[in-house]
Amino acid sequence: MEKDSLKSPIELVVIAGSAGSLDVILKMLPQIDGALNFPIVIVLHRKASYDSTLAELLMTRTSLRVVEAEEKDQLQNGVIYLAPADYHLLIEKDRSLSLDYSEKIQYSRPCIDVTLENVAEVYKDRAAALLLSGANSDGAKGLKMIKQAGGITAVQNPATAEVSFMPNQALQTAKVDYVLETNEMAYFINRLSATTF
Repeated sequence: MEKDSLKSPIELVVIAGSAGSLDVILKMLPQIDGALNFPIVIVLHRKASYDSTLAELLMTRTSLRVVEAEEKDQLQNGVIYLAPADYHLLIEKDRSLSLDYSEKIQYSRPCIDVTLENVAEVYKDRAAALLLSGANSDGAKGLKMIKQAGGITAVQNPATAEVSFMPNQALQTAKVDYVLETNEMAYFINRLSATTF
């Protein structure tokens, strides 16, 4: 996994997925550096009912702070923000969070594409996104927009994903920078936090 020095420092990483992605995140989190230079936003397809146990579960695997995203939260480096169930997650130009209750997209709220397209618009070449296992094409369009804006894109290797459809769709839709195994993902994120990549 080699890449030239970054054009711009990364200011936000989005990790997204659906079926089969939670196990990958739980394996990745313990290896992520506790002093990241950016926040991480996690967008997972979740049941509509409020359930705080997911944030609590993630907290047990990392030294980073994990919070359920709330309206007007100001993004802080080294904090993991979890998109809440039944809301689309957006980021304003002032780097505050916004929750949106408009209709489901790809049968999902939160929708991965909604967040990634918004991040591409706000962060441009200072965003990175990692798309994991899942059973629909949500995330493919958003990943393409991150790439077109100059950001860095990665997907889980479909061959080793529990459900390969989502990363496969992204690979067919976008020119993805990296195809990663689970054991490479924390290294990828840690390197993004370094001055060179």
